[in-house]
Amino acid sequence: MFAQLWQYLRSCFILYAFIADAISTNNLETVSGIGTWVDVATPMEKHSYVSSRGQFWELVMSDEFNDNISGEKRRFDAGYDHLWTSLEKPDGVNGALEVYSHNMTQVNCENDVCFLEIKVIEDVQNVTIFNQYLHPPSFTNITFFYRSAMLQTWNKFCFQGGMLEVKAQLPASMNEKSRNPDLARGPTAPVKELEFYPAWPGIWMMGNLGRAIFSASTQRMWPFSYNDCNEKVFNSSNQRISACDPNPGFGLHPNQGRGAPEIDLIEGGGSIVSSSIQVAPGMPKHYRRIEPDPKLEVGGDTSCKYSATCVTPGANQPNIPSQIYAQRKHKSWYEGLRYSSNNFCARDQKLKQDLRSILKSLSHSITENNCSVTTCPASNDIQSDLGFIDGDVHRGHWGVNSQGTCFSAINAYDGTHLCDPDNQDANCLNPRLPTTAPTNSMPSFNYQMDALSANWPIHVGGYTSFMTYQIEWVMGPNGYVRWMLENLPLFEIPASSVLNVPQDSDQSNPKKIMPEEPMYLILNVAVSGSWGATPPNVGRPCRGNGSDEKVNRICDGFPMYLKIDYIRLYQDLSNQSTMAVGCDPPTHPTHEWIESHIEEYEDYDNKLVQVQGGASCRDTNDCTAKLQNSHPVRTGTCTRRRCVCTSKYWGGPRCTTATYPAMKSSTLTQTFGPSLPIAVMVAMITLVATFLALLNSLFEKHKKCKK
Repeated sequence: MFAQLWQYLRSCFILYAFIADAISTNNLETVSGIGTWVDVATPMEKHSYVSSRGQFWELVMSDEFNDNISGEKRRFDAGYDHLWTSLEKPDGVNGALEVYSHNMTQVNCENDVCFLEIKVIEDVQNVTIFNQYLHPPSFTNITFFYRSAMLQTWNKFCFQGGMLEVKAQLPASMNEKSRNPDLARGPTAPVKELEFYPAWPGIWMMGNLGRAIFSASTQRMWPFSYNDCNEKVFNSSNQRISACDPNPGFGLHPNQGRGAPEIDLIEGGGSIVSSSIQVAPGMPKHYRRIEPDPKLEVGGDTSCKYSATCVTPGANQPNIPSQIYAQRKHKSWYEGLRYSSNNFCARDQKLKQDLRSILKSLSHSITENNCSVTTCPASNDIQSDLGFIDGDVHRGHWGVNSQGTCFSAINAYDGTHLCDPDNQDANCLNPRLPTTAPTNSMPSFNYQMDALSANWPIHVGGYTSFMTYQIEWVMGPNGYVRWMLENLPLFEIPASSVLNVPQDSDQSNPKKIMPEEPMYLILNVAVSGSWGATPPNVGRPCRGNGSDEKVNRICDGFPMYLKIDYIRLYQDLSNQSTMAVGCDPPTHPTHEWIESHIEEYEDYDNKLVQVQGGASCRDTNDCTAKLQNSHPVRTGTCTRRRCVCTSKYWGGPRCTTATYPAMKSSTLTQTFGPSLPIAVMVAMITLVATFLALLNSLFEKHKKCKK
C-alpha cells in the first residue's frame, strides 16, 4: 500500500509540473523540439536565415507540401487542414470572372518533387448573389466563366513581421497545344505575348480583422493602418475601429486604430508582376498624381494613365512635368521608395543607364510629360532613393538600371476610393444619383486607400520553372518591407516613406503607420476582366465563337496551374524583437471581435471550423508536450505522418496547446491561448481529495492489522 502511495505522489509531482507549465504558457514545447508550425520535412540547413540587414532569424513556420509520400491526399476544405482553408465562393472583386472551389487545390508530385497546385479551368456557371450596391439591394444573376481556388490561413496562422519565402511557378498557357511564342525566346526573355497569360495569381497577406472576399468583414476595415485621432484630417467614422474610440469593446484596446492592411508578395501576371503594400487612409487628391482630363484624352479614355500615354499634363507619372506639380507648393506622393532590377532577364543595351546622367537630368526641371531612359530613374519615380543598395558601393544604386535588365517601376495603379452605395461624393466610383433613393444597407463611408506598389517585368522562366520569391517585413519606425527574387532586391519601402508623408501648410495629409497587424496568408489564382492580364473574349466563354485560331490555342492552355513547392517564414526571435506568431496577439487582439461578428466572416458554405492536430510528424515525440522536468505527457500521437490529439483537452497543430472545450460559449471560442485558472483549480482539488482518500484508506487498513 505504501508503494501505491509513493507511485501516486510521484504522479502528483509530474502533474504539478504540467500545471506549472500550463500556467506559464498555454502552448508547450514538443519532446522532439520541432516548432509548432514547422514542417518536419524542411531541411535543417533551412531552419535559419540572415536578413538583408545581417540579422539572424529562425524558422517559425513552413509547409513543404510533401504529403503525397504518406499515400494520403491532403484536404483543404474547412475542418481538415491545420494550416490552410480553401473557399467555396464566387469571387466578387476586381471584375472577377471565376468561382473559387475546394476541388481546385491538391498536392501533386512530379519527378520526386511534391508541390501544392491551384488549378484554373474553363467552367461556365450562373450564380445568384446578393448585391448591396444595387438600388435597391437585391439578388442578381451573374455568369462566371472560370473555376479556380483560394487558400487562406485566416484565423489559424498569423504573424507580425518576418521573412516569407515562397518557391513558386506561375500559371500561363504554356502547354504543347498553346504553342506560346514566348517559349522559343528562351527562359531569360521578358514576357511579350500578353494574351497567353490570362490568369491573375496572388501570394499575399491581409490583417486578420478582414477576411478576403468576405466584404462585410472588410468594409471600413481594409486596408487601414492608421492609429491617429484628428478629425480635421480624417473623419474617424470611416474607420470602423478608430483611435478616437476610448471604449471599443470586444477585447480591443482603447484609442487604438485598427484595420486589415494588405501586403502583396506577388500579384498579377502577364509581362509584369506587382509587389505592394496597401494602406488607408490614402493621400488626399492634391497629393496624388493628376488625373487624366477626359476632354483632352482620345475618346475620353482616362485609362491612358496605365500605359503612360496621356495627353493631360502630369497624368502619366507623379511630379512630372516639374513645373505643373510645383504649383501645388508641396511635394506629392511617397518619397524615398527603393527600386531595383530583375537580373534574371536578358540585358538590353537600350535600357542601360548611368547615375551621372540621371542626376544631371533631375537637377533641372523635367519639362516632358513622360519619363524616358535619359530623363528619369528606371523606376519612373523621380522622388525615389538613388543611394547605394544596402550601402554597398559594389552593388550599384537603387533606381538606376546600370545593367539594362528588367527593372521595377512605379505602378500606375495607386489606389482607389471606397464608398458605401448611398454615397454621393464625386470621388466615389459610382456615386448615388440624386434621383435614386438611398438604400441604408450599411454604415456610410467614403475614403481613399493607397497602393505603394512597384511593377517589375518578369521573364519567361517565371512561368516555366520554380522561382523563389521573398519578402522581409520589419515593423516600427525603423522598419521596412523589402521584396526579393532569389535573394536579390526588387523593391523596398522604408518606414520613413510611410511615416513622413508630404504636407501642405494645413498638415492635411493623414499620417499612417507601417503595417503591424497580425497577418494571414492567401494563395489564389483569379481571372479578371479589368486588369492587365485578361482572358480572351472577356464576358463570354474563353473561345468565343471558336473562329479565332490563336484564341483557341490560348484557351487550349487550360487547365493552368499555380504551383507552390514550399512556403517558409523566418522571424527575429531575440529579446528585443517585436515579431510574433499568432492571430490574437496581446498587442493587436482579434478573437473577441471576430467571435462577436462571426456572420461577417463566414457563410453557409464556408464555416469557421477549428482543427486540432494535423501538423506533419515523424514520430509521437513531434506531437507530445514536454514538461520542465522533462517528463513527457502523451498529448498526441503521430498517425500517417500527422499529429492526432489524444483528447479534447489538447489542441494546436502538435497537440501541445491546452484547451477547455467544455467551457465553449460558441462554435468560435478560441482553443488557442485560453487562461487555465478553472482547470488548474479543479486539478488541484482533485489531487488533494484523492490524496486524502488514499491516506485515509491506508490508516483504516493499518487499524485492522493492529486488531
